Amino acid sequence: QKSLKSIEIANQRYAQAKVEWLPSISATVANANYRFRSEHFNSNPSNGYYQDTGKDAPENMFMYFAENSSSINLSWEIDIWGKIKSQKAASLADYLKTNEAQKLVQTNIVAKIAEGYFNLILLNTQLKVAESNYDLNKNTLRFVELQYESGKTTALAKQQTRSQMLIAKALIPKLERQLMTQENNLKFLIGDLPDSIQINQKNFDSLLVADSLQARIPLEMVSLRPDVKAANFELQAKNAQVGVAQTNRYPKLDIALSGGVNSVLPKNWFNIPGALMGNILGNLAQPIFNKRKLKTAYEIAKIQREQAEIDFQKTVYKAVNEVSDAMISLNKIDEELEIAKEQLETAKLGSQQATMLFNSGYATYLEVINSQRVALNTELSYNQLKLTKLNNRIKLYKALGGGWN
Repeated sequence: QKSLKSIEIANQRYAQAKVEWLPSISATVANANYRFRSEHFNSNPSNGYYQDTGKDAPENMFMYFAENSSSINLSWEIDIWGKIKSQKAASLADYLKTNEAQKLVQTNIVAKIAEGYFNLILLNTQLKVAESNYDLNKNTLRFVELQYESGKTTALAKQQTRSQMLIAKALIPKLERQLMTQENNLKFLIGDLPDSIQINQKNFDSLLVADSLQARIPLEMVSLRPDVKAANFELQAKNAQVGVAQTNRYPKLDIALSGGVNSVLPKNWFNIPGALMGNILGNLAQPIFNKRKLKTAYEIAKIQREQAEIDFQKTVYKAVNEVSDAMISLNKIDEELEIAKEQLETAKLGSQQATMLFNSGYATYLEVINSQRVALNTELSYNQLKLTKLNNRIKLYKALGGGWN
């Protein structure tokens, strides 16, 4: 919303710049100008006093000057060197840059909401894993307690098995806290008060569809990114401002027109045509020496244009680099997922076999709790990798311009 207000401001400035070539018109209504002087003023009482009043001129505070007027005034700067055209071009570029900045804000919000939603799915999945592992540890603890009661194992075995169960149990409220905090963050992003969020209960596997990526991304795709376009418009604005600063050093032609009624005495104000007045003035001004201000402004404008060009190049290189990083991450994360999946299958099989052997008396409690701990950590890490792949897609979405292309 704040970005949209910035667009409105830029739009107003552009609308004003489009009519800079029009003349300025003002009106003066019932203007009264009276000046009073005394005898020691550089004049004498009769000089300038209005003889038609039929009174002797006073020595102090006599009316030295009187004027009553109403007029319409028009001034027009002739755009000889294209100064106004350059101002219009600069305002248009600023407006378009602001519009692209608003798109960039929207893209970031969409990306953050998507990241938050995927993280919410991860936390729900991890919570189910923690609850399942906790149940498994409780069952193991029951077997160990039975063995302890029958004298087949020690109190240390029961204590260590219980400790492993409590580790799995402590993970549940931790994940619940993170889940509720993530829900609040998502609500904040969409402008709502804190509340729970109903999510799709699909597992990660349904979201991890195969990616079809090209080996390279055309440069034209990068040029459509809002930040790249905004940097390009900034360069255009700075280039136009160089033109404005340059034309300020050239001669300036102004035409001024005024017309209305004017009289010395108020009673003659509307004595037409005797009170009619008109004025036309043409002024051609050439700045010669202004303490180097105009040249300094021109040189600074050129340097700022060079800065904008550097920023534009930097933005383009950054965009290309972000696209390349996102594609590399997406390509390599699949290899990591394959390895992690194999590790998880091995860890689950090891946990199942250790439990079966323990129940048959062929494995120790240490082998069981260790296999369960490995299975838990492996599955949590595997799910985290799934989230990383989804987040990498979001990064590629942002790197390619976020849907505005």
